[in-house]
Amino acid sequence: MAEIERRALLAGLAALPAAACTDLAQTGPAGDLFDTAENWHRAAHRTLASRQALAPEYAPEERSLDIRGNGSLTVDTDEYRAHKASGFADWRIEVRGLVTNPLSLTLAELRALPQRIQITRHDCVEGWSAIAEWSGPQLSELLDMARVREEANFIVFRCADTLYGRDYYESIDMVDAYHPQTIVAHQLNGQPLPEKNGAPLRMRIERQLGYKHPKYLTAIEAVASFDDIHGGKGGFWEDVGDYQWYAGI
Repeated sequence: MAEIERRALLAGLAALPAAACTDLAQTGPAGDLFDTAENWHRAAHRTLASRQALAPEYAPEERSLDIRGNGSLTVDTDEYRAHKASGFADWRIEVRGLVTNPLSLTLAELRALPQRIQITRHDCVEGWSAIAEWSGPQLSELLDMARVREEANFIVFRCADTLYGRDYYESIDMVDAYHPQTIVAHQLNGQPLPEKNGAPLRMRIERQLGYKHPKYLTAIEAVASFDDIHGGKGGFWEDVGDYQWYAGI
């Protein structure tokens, strides 16, 4: 889908009537109506996402021997080191923000969800590429469980790592969020994610460049805008002015 068409479709979704009467929406027929609107909103995004072509997928024998680490190669905190020592048994991923049913899931609970396995090529903005097998639940599964509200326009990914003393984060629009190849990955080439590649969780957003695939994931947050988030540009590198927010391949 051309970017101008994509933005127009999202603008149309954002212009849909919002739930102006919060109290009214809590109970009775009005509550049912708002539930219906919320379900339609998710279905519309899923339909738009399905119109995007899949990123190429590859055969197992085409996988690269090593997947280079880039950006942060670890999280330099005692808390992260303790999580790593325990095999990340107590690590949790939250789904929060503009959702009706906030989630806090352990890795075991995440692994119990339906899983997608895909062998795709990671393309770094610095010019290198690597092919790898990634495994994890589709992001859309988590968003459906959390029941994203219709006023949400973006999904923000919160991370445990920092760069230059600033928290790392990234974001995508709802179309990429519902794309079938957008997954919360916990395995790389059939093994738990290595530390340098974002253990225990990272995003895979296969139709965008590598800096849009945040590592050391702690939370998934549905938001209406980026106005109150760090520099307001929707991502760490975008805030510092190095890269564009949309990095489609």
